Amino acid sequence: MDTRTAENADCALLSSGDCLPLARVLIVDDHPFFLFGITAILEQEQLAREVATVASVADAVDDLRSRPETSLVLLDLTLQGEAGLSLFSELEQIGLPIAVVVISSREDEASVRAARSAGAVGFLPKSAGRRSLLRMVQRVSIGQLFYPSLPFPSLSPEHLTPRQLEVLTLLADGLPNKRICQALDLTEHTVKTHLKAIFTHLGVHNRTECVAEARALGLL
Repeated sequence: MDTRTAENADCALLSSGDCLPLARVLIVDDHPFFLFGITAILEQEQLAREVATVASVADAVDDLRSRPETSLVLLDLTLQGEAGLSLFSELEQIGLPIAVVVISSREDEASVRAARSAGAVGFLPKSAGRRSLLRMVQRVSIGQLFYPSLPFPSLSPEHLTPRQLEVLTLLADGLPNKRICQALDLTEHTVKTHLKAIFTHLGVHNRTECVAEARALGLL
């Protein structure tokens, strides 16, 4: 197979219809030094024909509305004054199926799981080197997921008590605490205690995240 034929075969694998270099990458981050560094790598390695940067979710939405041909978004998990993951709901509302990789200075289990549950196609720690960035872009460009092999213990139903699983199931059905109390004949304090334990196990902070993460892990 000659070089041109090999390139065409690779192109056929790309879910976005792009071949490297990607048509356009948008970086959503509010740290100028990091932006400078990652932009330089993307350009030096010829991974994207165009690299754009914005510092907020609102600016990202405006940018993507006007440039829907964007191939990939690199999204900071913790933007100043807002949650980076809120971009996913915005993209869903405007109907833009753009691949998003979450980038973060945090490498904990909760951050990785939150990114996966939100719909990110990958997670890249900001501490990652040039080689990891290259691998990430290459894998994501052909429709693969890219998540770090971090030493996180897998969560199975055995990590939750039978009662906690009952509470979780009713929570997923949309029942408020008082209805869960009535269904399981528990006090409201006991239900809140179970919910707190479930949130801790799943690494989430609210009911919506809890249900999404539980479904992602196959607990529901």
